[in-house]
Amino acid sequence: MATNKQSDSRERGSVWEVLRVFLRLGVTSFGGPVAHLGYFREEFVVRKKWLHEKAYADLVALCQFLPGPASSQVGIAIGLSRAGMPGAVAAWLGFTLPSAAALVAFGYSIAAFGDAINQGWLHGLKIVAVAVVAQAVWGMARSLCPDPPRLTIAGIAAACVLAWSTPLSQVAVILLGGVAGWLILKADGDGDHAEIRSGLGRTAGLIALVAFFAILIALPILAKAVPNQTLALVDSFYRAGSLVFGGGHVVLPLLQSETVPPGWVSRDAFLAGYGAAQAVPGPLFTFAAYLGTVMGPAPNGWLGGLICLLAIFAPSFLLVIGALPFWDAIRRIGTMQLALRGINAAVVGLLLAALYDPVWTSAIGSRSDFMLALLALLLLQVWRVPPWLVVVLCAAGGAGLEMIAR
Repeated sequence: MATNKQSDSRERGSVWEVLRVFLRLGVTSFGGPVAHLGYFREEFVVRKKWLHEKAYADLVALCQFLPGPASSQVGIAIGLSRAGMPGAVAAWLGFTLPSAAALVAFGYSIAAFGDAINQGWLHGLKIVAVAVVAQAVWGMARSLCPDPPRLTIAGIAAACVLAWSTPLSQVAVILLGGVAGWLILKADGDGDHAEIRSGLGRTAGLIALVAFFAILIALPILAKAVPNQTLALVDSFYRAGSLVFGGGHVVLPLLQSETVPPGWVSRDAFLAGYGAAQAVPGPLFTFAAYLGTVMGPAPNGWLGGLICLLAIFAPSFLLVIGALPFWDAIRRIGTMQLALRGINAAVVGLLLAALYDPVWTSAIGSRSDFMLALLALLLLQVWRVPPWLVVVLCAAGGAGLEMIAR
């Protein structure tokens, strides 16, 4: 099998370049983790060409395996590839801080902020996610499913995820996609290796993985041995970021069980924050910043929000840093490249399933909604309008539709 190596980036970039791009994405990336992957693909594969399509698909596949917020982990890996460890931190800061700051502010003024939310604008933001995800599915399918076997894997993967909608089913579908690729796909010269440069060796990766498990095991022991509210917060939120597959909405029940029963956060405050989290761009894991802000016992306020935010995202950094050096080596193995073709086809199927549920089902409820989504798709796919501008136009369109309906 051919294993020609391609570089995923012509040259290294600067930390400020990474921060600037991800800050823009952090302000405009509405629609949840699946939509985020669409925004990332458009920005880094299509427009800036920091990554080849195959390298990006392999990153998505890796982060689907890892617990935690998949879109944030993909962003961290892209920043790491572009500008080393400072780039990884810059990518996370840019993508995370806008929504975290908004939710901390909401924590300080729940009633005023809640009344200011216009439901039409929110609905328009859900609609634009339909267009973003549809564009990503179409583009990835053309590149990663060019033949009947891989299209079949994608279709079966989508059907399975829709039939058994659990986070673990997604991991199972990816594994089965790899097995199918290994068994039925043939070496046809499409085996170029698109390198993901992390700048990290296996020793650094091993240290990060050991640190991840050591902290996960040690924190509960320390929290019981040393009664301290800050330590208890770090333990609860680190565990939430370590043990949840699927990210996004899947983490909410765990956060509820960690914060409401002990009396740290009231049920009403939790639900109010959950509603506000739907109105902000970026990763839903920034909900942790809100919870830390409205905590009853100290530390709370902005300091509590910062502690919870860092604790819930720390596992993502350790897992990406730990897995990437080994993942890039595994991807070079000939038989693994066959499996990865099947895995990438399965990832396309996962995105296709997510396009229907929850993206389509939560956004498209009328002909007007469909018309707005179709217009957004035309702007993105045909006229190449910048995604941030399409987001603004769809939000305004949603507000306009609500006014007409009154």
